[in-house]
Amino acid sequence: MIQCLLLATVIGVCVGILVYRSPAGSALATALSSTILTVPSFALLGLLIPILGLGVPPTVIALTLYSLLPIVRNTIVGLGAVDPSVTDAAKGIGMNRFRVLTRIELVLAWPSILTGMRVSTQMAMGILAIAAYAKGPGLGNLIFSGLSRVGSPTAVPQALTGTVLIVVLALILDGIYVLIGRFTTSKGIR
Repeated sequence: MIQCLLLATVIGVCVGILVYRSPAGSALATALSSTILTVPSFALLGLLIPILGLGVPPTVIALTLYSLLPIVRNTIVGLGAVDPSVTDAAKGIGMNRFRVLTRIELVLAWPSILTGMRVSTQMAMGILAIAAYAKGPGLGNLIFSGLSRVGSPTAVPQALTGTVLIVVLALILDGIYVLIGRFTTSKGIR
């Protein structure tokens, strides 16, 4: 789960950096990442299993693809919202394009990017449960195992346990994002 979000963040931020200055590029990147979300997660896993087999690979690819849209979109929005006078001032004191991007633009866009990561995490948690279908890792195995035993006295408690644990994990991860935001965002930006 965490590796999927880190991978989606690296890809999403890189794509956002490449296209945020181009309205056509931004629209294309957003449209492509939006298109991925139109494919039902069950169907995407079904398409990936014949190519990658069962287990971790189809799960990682599916979760990474589903996590891209909020990160790409928020990166584009965050970078696009940086005041041009701030970047002009940075260029005026001798900063090159790379330094302006890394020291000014990404720092100012960070709260927006972090929000995209938080949204992606919550979306991925729901899809992670379905990953058990592809024999992927996760708490979805408890849910599927419980549902496969419908009628037995342990079916509902097992499915409910998996569901509650997924919700608790989602809340813990969201709390971690709040702490990361608090420690990594300048007070003047918040």
